[in-house]
This record gives sequence, structure tokens and C-alpha cells, in this order.
Amino acid sequence: MTNTGDFLSSLASAMQELGFSSEELEVAIGGTQVYEIDGAGTKWAPERGTRKYNPDAFIVIRKPTPVISSNA
Repeated sequence: MTNTGDFLSSLASAMQELGFSSEELEVAIGGTQVYEIDGAGTKWAPERGTRKYNPDAFIVIRKPTPVISSNA
């Protein structure tokens, strides 16, 4: 596994290659669940609003673009 400095350097190089700047990017976490049912706060019945990260959770770095509706 690489250290944090190597990873961040690789990330910065990839962003530069793609023409991204940090001001226009959004970072989000995917592969999560939020419990919407009231529970007792146990492992099997967590409280409402508890976020669970799946084993295959991932980080999304995206460049948000406005959605433009089509004209009839």
C-alpha cells in the first residue's frame, strides 16, 4: 500500500491530466445505507438516520454539471 503523500501526488497528477481544478469538484461517498425505520439502537435495529458503510463503499470525485432540460 502506498503512503498518503504518494496517493495525493498521483491524484493531483490525474486531476491535472484531466484538466480538473479543485474548485469545480465535488467529493461524495457511495455504497452507503441510511436506516429510515425507527429502531432500538442495537446492531440489528439501529436508530433512524444511522449511516452504514458497505464493505464495497467507494469515493466519488465528480465535476457537477447543470442539467439542461430539452425544449419541446
